[in-house]
Amino acid sequence: MNEQELIERTSAVLAENGAPENVEAAGIFNPRGHTGSMFAGGIVGDSVAGAAGNLASSISTVGGALAGAKVHDATTGLPEWLVLAVTPTSVVGFDTDGRRRPTRPIFRFERSELETKVHQRVNVRILELIHKESGASVQLEGNRVPTLHTKDVIKALHDGA
Repeated sequence: MNEQELIERTSAVLAENGAPENVEAAGIFNPRGHTGSMFAGGIVGDSVAGAAGNLASSISTVGGALAGAKVHDATTGLPEWLVLAVTPTSVVGFDTDGRRRPTRPIFRFERSELETKVHQRVNVRILELIHKESGASVQLEGNRVPTLHTKDVIKALHDGA
């Protein structure tokens, strides 16, 4: 999905939920730890079937990776894939359908009450949304794949800070 389509879809969902706002940027994220859990699950899967031959090892590696991510994501209280949108006044997280399109808002934070931190990792960026007063945070992981538009969201948050 291109960036403009993602922005239009998040704007439409906001309007449908009685909160129309101009969306400046939108990107597709996972809960923090999603990718690492895939690596760990893949290693476990390969270890389980490694002696059974290449085909069994390959299947177990993929199965382990998918299972690792699913188990991790279930413990976070967040969906496996979510869309994060930045508006002039807020940051909104959306649940997604099977095609990673935003379906409904699941959280909304006022930008004036947020501090954001970005931690660079090898293949992902970790975005922390921290409530200034309470210190509570939501930690998301943005893949470096350009089609997910995570860099656009991080740029909008830092440019508007």
